[in-house]
Amino acid sequence: MTVAMVLGIDEERGPLLYKCDPAGHFYGHKATSAGMKEQEAINFLEKKMKENPAFTYDETVQTAISALQSVLQEDFKATEIEVGVVRADNPIFRSLETEEIEEHLTAISERD
Repeated sequence: MTVAMVLGIDEERGPLLYKCDPAGHFYGHKATSAGMKEQEAINFLEKKMKENPAFTYDETVQTAISALQSVLQEDFKATEIEVGVVRADNPIFRSLETEEIEEHLTAISERD
């Protein structure tokens, strides 16, 4: 099934994430996934969000990478994945550099 995810930053409510299915139904999320192993990733994210619903920027990026590693049961090298971010304080989409991804991967491995 094909889905679209739309991210926006509202001046009053902050970041908003919606997932829209082909029938036009849309749902708001704090974190979500789409594609292969979607439900496993959503379960991982829901568990993490239940433990701590207010993430810092670094925790958010590291949780997303950890979700991907968990559902695919694979440890990544920084050159093997792409990470895109949008921040409320800088609402321009950008891809993280390999060095930034490496820092997050190191933090994840040290934490685990």
